[in-house]
Amino acid sequence: MLTELLAQCAQVTVPEASEQAMRFYNSGNILWIVQQVWGFVIPLLFLARGFTGKLSLFSEKIGKNWYFSIVAYLFFFVVLYQILNFPIAFYAGYLRLHEYDLSTQTVTRWFSNYGKATGITFLTAAVFVWIFYLLLKKSPKRWWLYGSLASTAIGFFMMFVQPIWIDPLFNDFGPMKDKQLEQQILQIASKAGIEGSRVLEVNKSQDTKMLNAYVIGFGSSKRIVLWDTLIQQMTPEQILFVMGHEMGHYVLGHLWWFFLYIAVLSFALFYLTYKTATFLVGKYHARFGFTRLSNIASLPLLLLLLGVFSLATDPLSNYISRYMEHQADVFGLEITHNNQAAGEVFLVLQQKNLANPRPGNLFKFWRATHPPLGERIDFANSYCPWTKEE
Repeated sequence: MLTELLAQCAQVTVPEASEQAMRFYNSGNILWIVQQVWGFVIPLLFLARGFTGKLSLFSEKIGKNWYFSIVAYLFFFVVLYQILNFPIAFYAGYLRLHEYDLSTQTVTRWFSNYGKATGITFLTAAVFVWIFYLLLKKSPKRWWLYGSLASTAIGFFMMFVQPIWIDPLFNDFGPMKDKQLEQQILQIASKAGIEGSRVLEVNKSQDTKMLNAYVIGFGSSKRIVLWDTLIQQMTPEQILFVMGHEMGHYVLGHLWWFFLYIAVLSFALFYLTYKTATFLVGKYHARFGFTRLSNIASLPLLLLLLGVFSLATDPLSNYISRYMEHQADVFGLEITHNNQAAGEVFLVLQQKNLANPRPGNLFKFWRATHPPLGERIDFANSYCPWTKEE
């Protein structure tokens, strides 16, 4: 029965991961652990010997008033953080990818993007962080509640403006060059009931050899983005399935549902951070160099705790993300009825992105936001209820 079903759908074989792909996978796991640990070490360095308290006092002298004291502290904090994080960031984003022949980016362009990211981080912090410290100052026992609401609102705002103002700072976005393919995509969008969607092509070949596509934005900023590397490496039939998958996220409301989950999660994260930070400041304020959470010097402590609790909830977030990605795969198959192309999409992604098609359960639990490619190929091979008029 299973053989008959597979014959009705597709026959895409899942190859074993290449030796290079397995080295990339194993080194990536080690790198991820190092990044998590170092991400906690950096704020601890600010807390050690009261350095953050001294930096806050220095910022008060420079800033003169409450708001500009916060801005001054944020400037030094962001710059120092980026300097401390530079070795790992440079290895992960440049050296390692060139080692595995996955990057086309020049070192000059990498440094340029790193500088831009640092500037954007500082400006974003200067615009929004003061809100949380005003809440800490005005409502020390309820700031976690109001702060989670503010965080949700800021997250919504950033998801709206990112595709319009931030992403174009790093890459060139424009209409698809292949107008015939674009018309086929719009026909699928019409079939899916999507009106007013924008399909953009982004010049990622100047940075990478890897392939990707994604959906982003709300309202007038919503768009489906195709990397030009994906367009170059996949056939039109394969690209149409990719588009069907991304349209599935729209039609099924995944952006809204996941945003709602993040909003609910933020309440728990902020509350746990509030309780733990209050306890730690009461016990270690002399070592930290500040006595009140409403002091901007508390920023490393709050970021450390939010990072710890976020990491603890990553398995749940990953599970929800994998479920939504699977739903989008189902949608893509049902709107294209092209299982062979779908299976080949995942095969190309495995080969071009040096992916392990069947990673271990620990990787899947802690890191996988998408179902493993081997499982996705298996599903494409076996799911075709329309052949039985279902």
